[in-house]
Amino acid sequence: MPHTGRFMDIRRDSSSSELLARGDDLEAHSILQRAGFIAVVRLHETYHRAPAGLTEDDESRLATDAVARLRAAGYHVDCDELFDTDARPARYSTLGTSVSHLAERLREATDTAEAADILTALTAPHDGILAGLEETLGALAEFFDGLGNATDPHTARRLRYLADEYVRVIHSDLAYTRERLADRHAPHPGRRPCAEQVPDHEPERSAVCACPPPPRALPAPAPPPVGATRLRR
Repeated sequence: MPHTGRFMDIRRDSSSSELLARGDDLEAHSILQRAGFIAVVRLHETYHRAPAGLTEDDESRLATDAVARLRAAGYHVDCDELFDTDARPARYSTLGTSVSHLAERLREATDTAEAADILTALTAPHDGILAGLEETLGALAEFFDGLGNATDPHTARRLRYLADEYVRVIHSDLAYTRERLADRHAPHPGRRPCAEQVPDHEPERSAVCACPPPPRALPAPAPPPVGATRLRR
């Protein structure tokens, strides 16, 4: 069933005959790019178009596949009749989703050792995520080296620069952070595992655990009254 507020539109533009997909949801943008569309980023809108050089039949297959993927993800998709389909392909967890799971684990980490262990997935020198990213950029640079266009060597050099100057710096910084956390051996003062047990002296009969209430947020101070502002002379 489509979720509220998740709407997409995939049609041939009436004036240009371009195959365009419109919608402002990041998940939808990812699905469209995995289906083969190309993002077009403008100041007030990001939309998608079909790659250059496709035949009309290829574009129709591309659009039909995108409609099926989006509807399988719960989107309401308005489309040209030619692209309509009842297909709902299976969805699988992506590599990016697996990496994002590290953020969820960090939000639940209760001590520095746990946080250090999670960071190791990023920083491990042989099989960490950042090491894999650096190797992937190198392989992509090699691909451009032999591609044949005049600008390809420049692209290859740019990719190697990104790997050397950016990924390695991030890798080094996070590895240092990981080592500091591993040496610290301290619980996080704002987090602790919940045993879901209520002690005998708990006065609240409705309590389900012994965890203290969250800290009360203090209200921000009110701005001074207008009349209290001293005028400069």
